[in-house]
Amino acid sequence: MGKKETLTGALLVAATLTVAGCGGAGTASGETAKSPADPADASGTIKVLTHRTDLVQNGTMDKYAAEFNKTYPKVKVEFEALTDYEGEVKIRMNTDDYGDVLMIPAAVAKNDYPKFFAPLGSAAELADTYRFSDKTTVGEKVYGIAQFGTANGFVYNKAVWRKAGVSEPPATPREFLAGLKAVRAKTDALPYYTNFKDAWPLTAWSNNIGSVTCDAEATDKLAGAVSPWKRGGELHTIDSLLHDIVEGGLSEKDPSTTNWEASKGLIAEGKVATMQLGSWAITQLRDAAVKADTDPDDIGFMPFPVRKDGKHCAVLASDYQQAVNAHSSHKTAARAWIDWFTEKSGYSTKEGAVPTLRSAPLPSTLKDFVDNDVTFLERSEAKTGEVNTIDNAAEIGLNKPDYRQKLVDLARGAQQGSLDDYFADLDKRWNEAAGTAGS
Repeated sequence: MGKKETLTGALLVAATLTVAGCGGAGTASGETAKSPADPADASGTIKVLTHRTDLVQNGTMDKYAAEFNKTYPKVKVEFEALTDYEGEVKIRMNTDDYGDVLMIPAAVAKNDYPKFFAPLGSAAELADTYRFSDKTTVGEKVYGIAQFGTANGFVYNKAVWRKAGVSEPPATPREFLAGLKAVRAKTDALPYYTNFKDAWPLTAWSNNIGSVTCDAEATDKLAGAVSPWKRGGELHTIDSLLHDIVEGGLSEKDPSTTNWEASKGLIAEGKVATMQLGSWAITQLRDAAVKADTDPDDIGFMPFPVRKDGKHCAVLASDYQQAVNAHSSHKTAARAWIDWFTEKSGYSTKEGAVPTLRSAPLPSTLKDFVDNDVTFLERSEAKTGEVNTIDNAAEIGLNKPDYRQKLVDLARGAQQGSLDDYFADLDKRWNEAAGTAGS
């Protein structure tokens, strides 16, 4: 799966920005896309827009549709896979024609959801059934249901870390850095791989907000002039670790030459020891190990190296949310697809992801976390809109790669400046934006 397809995870917490000029051609009716009481109530042809070009090209999505038709024979499902999903859908949303079902683009501000998507039900109604429903809740109505969720942490090659003499998850950033130094000293592997050039993997670091303090509401608490990068703050801890990895020479010498697709093989073959990614990546890296004829069980997953009250925490966050186009003529059929795909398709299990359906078990890919008694927290999205507004006004981009690319460049000496000064500037911009945003 290439860069564009692997946004299933890279964008699971992407900032919801305002779509410039994105107003649609007509006014949404506000009609709820209701689940059909009887399969016979759902009919018509629906178009599903997807970023999973790989699953469309290899016929997997058609197989899902065939299974869906066993329950809903009067609905025809057509798929349109978009390589530049975000860019193309953003343009289409200037009209009414953006499919019947689509993944909510990161470029759409949360408060604008009612303009573009049909409500799926009340927050009170859906929250007990589905994880992550508050991510798309506006005015007590839910506008999207997650395809799945993901935990965040470090994918790593267990065999390499064992050879370096580390068998337990590091409990502090200092221990983590010591582990990477041991990898450098005792193995031939590169301790850490930034995926700097592809850029989007750097956004995964923001998904650790909440893991540091074991606080599901940590992201909500950024909604204000709170100096997020102050010493002791979550982002100070998170971004300092990335900086120290690079400054310590524990990552690739020239990050501008990194390659995401190649990195999967490198970690599978034990040439790279560690990468920061969501749990969605585990299955891809194990598949790469099978292709490389190495042991897929060597691909492990460790939590962010901080313990609160003696325990590690990992925040569960939503991936892309499926929504119904507010202008669709087949809202019932579209809703039937979303319900079936979420609850019956087995998609999240196949992807090794956290199921959206609360009653479903956690995937085997998170066995390392379960075995190490990692506490899972479902991230609150109550103030996502406010945080995004501040982030946009500050022009930082918590869920864009740019500011961390600069962080990496500072750490490796490609840009002049100190980490303290950089954090002070980020805090200044954030706080000023919070004032102008009225938060």
